[in-house]
Amino acid sequence: MTKRDLVVRIAAETGLVQHDVATVLQKSLDYIVEALQQGTTIEFRNFGVFEVQERKPRIGRNPNRPDQIVQIPRRKVVKFKPGRVMRKTITGQ
Repeated sequence: MTKRDLVVRIAAETGLVQHDVATVLQKSLDYIVEALQQGTTIEFRNFGVFEVQERKPRIGRNPNRPDQIVQIPRRKVVKFKPGRVMRKTITGQ
């Protein structure tokens, strides 16, 4: 599903104009990214939690040359942990 598909579906079910739905959806996504950039955890009850974690620096290997060692610097990554309701709905457990 793309953002466009989501906009069309929401507009059809609510009777709102697609342009307005797209604007609200884009602003919501922008604010989520902004909060994650600041290191804030985003929690949607029954859906899940987005949080920024920092990966430690580590040593890797070049798959084309296994004898070559590559330093992988520390970096930030976004993690998502699904909420209980989402997990139960998808997995049936």
